[in-house]
Amino acid sequence: MMTLRNCRIETDAEGIAWLTLDKADASANSLNAEMLQEAAEVLAALEKNPPRGLVIRSGKRSGFVAGADINEFTTLESIEQAERLTKAGQSVIDRFEALPCPSVAAIEGFALGGGLELALACTYRVAVGNDRLTLGFPEVLLGIHPGFGGTVRSVNLIGAPAALDLMLTGRNLRGSKALTAGLVDRLVDTADGLADAARDLIRRRPAPRRAPWTQRLLSLAPLRPFIARKVRAGVARKVRADHYPAPYAIVDLWERYGAKGRAAYDAEAASIARLFLTPTSRNLVRVFFLQDALKSQRVPGGTAPARVHVIGAGVMGGDIAAWCALRGLEVTLQDRSEAYLKPAFERAAALFEKRIKDPAKRIAADARLRADLAGDGIATADLVIEAIVEDIDAKRALYAELEPRLRPGAVIATNTSSIKLEELASALADPGRLVGLHFFNPVAQMPLVEVVHAPSSAQASISTAIALARRLDKFPLLCRSAPGFLVNRVLSAYMQEAMFAAREGVAFEVIDRVAVDYGMPMGPVELSDVVGLDICRHVGAIVARGLGRPLPDTTELDARVAAGKLGKKSGEGLYLWRDGKPVRSMVTGKAAGPASAAAPADLEDRLMLALANEAVACLREGVVADADQIDAGLIFGAGYPPFRGGPLHAARARGVDACVRRLEELAALHGSRFAPDAGWAQLATPRS
Repeated sequence: MMTLRNCRIETDAEGIAWLTLDKADASANSLNAEMLQEAAEVLAALEKNPPRGLVIRSGKRSGFVAGADINEFTTLESIEQAERLTKAGQSVIDRFEALPCPSVAAIEGFALGGGLELALACTYRVAVGNDRLTLGFPEVLLGIHPGFGGTVRSVNLIGAPAALDLMLTGRNLRGSKALTAGLVDRLVDTADGLADAARDLIRRRPAPRRAPWTQRLLSLAPLRPFIARKVRAGVARKVRADHYPAPYAIVDLWERYGAKGRAAYDAEAASIARLFLTPTSRNLVRVFFLQDALKSQRVPGGTAPARVHVIGAGVMGGDIAAWCALRGLEVTLQDRSEAYLKPAFERAAALFEKRIKDPAKRIAADARLRADLAGDGIATADLVIEAIVEDIDAKRALYAELEPRLRPGAVIATNTSSIKLEELASALADPGRLVGLHFFNPVAQMPLVEVVHAPSSAQASISTAIALARRLDKFPLLCRSAPGFLVNRVLSAYMQEAMFAAREGVAFEVIDRVAVDYGMPMGPVELSDVVGLDICRHVGAIVARGLGRPLPDTTELDARVAAGKLGKKSGEGLYLWRDGKPVRSMVTGKAAGPASAAAPADLEDRLMLALANEAVACLREGVVADADQIDAGLIFGAGYPPFRGGPLHAARARGVDACVRRLEELAALHGSRFAPDAGWAQLATPRS
């Protein structure tokens, strides 16, 4: 038996070697330099004295191998260094493939990125086929692609279409889908069955799996350019090459080399080395760590509630209730009548149908969500979520009725999107109960939840809110109570600047095109329609009053709202909407103009520096803890382009002094709303 710091290998009575990967001081395995070096030592022993077969397994309960160690990405200083690191990893994986004995990857849980590349280098793969089984190549989400041979071996194993889809999307295959795709050779029911399945394959030595011949044909040189052109066009519909170069690099590698020969491996190493040093990859790695920091928050005393009562069955309240039930909580949903509850339960049923494949588990989720017109669930709820109309008086009146019915220690969480908690807490005998849980629409898709606290909020209430967000698989962002909190306050400045440009005669479509070209998921005009013009007007007014700023001119907006033109939900707002999509023609002639029309030279700066300037103001006021959390909040809550690393990170990259000078220029041209906030000086201070 050989025992190293991160792995151990032993040989049984049949002559089968069992290599257990167990990275020291870590909850999951990753292929860092130390792990790869130890694997090389193991390989030297196996090459010298080959066993009957080799089984590679994990000593971690979490899964097989999560991939390469992302921390090592941040230390790369040159393309040459990156290529050396990649080729060193390739060499180790190649040696596993070249062993003169059959090898089996025994997978429980996940095998991702470099972990899947290691498994693909084995002769066979067996896995526990439960809901935890997760196989995939998430590298593209970090601005790179597989680098330990994955761009070659995946194509040869499952064919170009399936392999390219995995690499280009970063999506995972779960459970039996991994078997159907051909990534694994056999599924077993329990972890105990892995060893027997591995032994059986080593004893029988069936022919290793290959892609079907029909799939192999697609990688022939005459066909590759035609297929690559189609795949590249599909990529272009989703992302731009200058924003996200990695997907284009994946297609280029396959088109040039067809996943054949040593040249394909060398080209993979050279390609990923270049990608490592791009701003996109650097920023996406930064976003990964920002996400991890939000997910890993632990607050003393924070226990997720088991029973939740939601008041307000509108789109937000109903969808929050459904998501809570999906995640295993007991939920009661209250509104004024059955008519208000019915649409919420219909949406919940659709969510469960989409997200839960097991019929028995779907029935259980349905049972966890119950209608409660009388509000009987209030008395037993650990936490009550209020999601009624965005009106201070209505919320205060509700709290006065609600509080006497609460059990001791129960928390009240308001889903207000803009109202300061101090204005609401005055209706409570115990204001310490009140926190904000600001979800974003659509609840099932948006990962961020702003956890809002006032000076009166009890630490136990804050901790419970954070624990609930994590139980719901959301990213909790701790925000101080302030007008609009973080996301809506910053978005208000951005969306209002779009309306200023529109009043100057810039076409809505041109405004949106400039924002999308910058990398935003949709433009501010379309976003206004999606949110709802009535809500935009209301939230904008609350934020402006709360910050002591003059209200913008909303005459045109008021007229649309009065006419029932509220945006996407009414079929017409700033755009016309058909089949859930905006019709790219103007609703009014005032903002009409061709989408191809040239944008004003300063429009991008007007939009994005208005956003950044408001984010800097939030930093100065301490709305959230630091600049990194502001960036995280605006990436995960407002859709700020991840490849830019966040608005404050992008401002630092541009240069704080350059941003301030540009704001001063814009203020001279367009008005005092562009006056640089005093917080830019704080942003310019070097980080410790």
